[in-house]
Amino acid sequence: MDVFWTIAVGFIVGVIAKLLMPGKNEPKGFILTTILGVAGAYVATFLGQFIGIYEPGQYSGFFGKVIGAMVVIWLWSRLFRKKAV
Repeated sequence: MDVFWTIAVGFIVGVIAKLLMPGKNEPKGFILTTILGVAGAYVATFLGQFIGIYEPGQYSGFFGKVIGAMVVIWLWSRLFRKKAV
């Protein structure tokens, strides 16, 4: 059941992050949005634990996950830019 919740929260966080960061080079599709949302949630948790906001074993909050997903989507858009022809 944990995997289902991880995917569901990752999708919701990914969609919200995409809505907050529109652009020409945003990730497209359900699977990629979900993957980037889950990655953003893990990035937020890791960084929060690293700088001392969260205790070990504690997860980031919803807003932290959205911010983490926004960072991952920003990195995605920078790494996989579409070339102008």
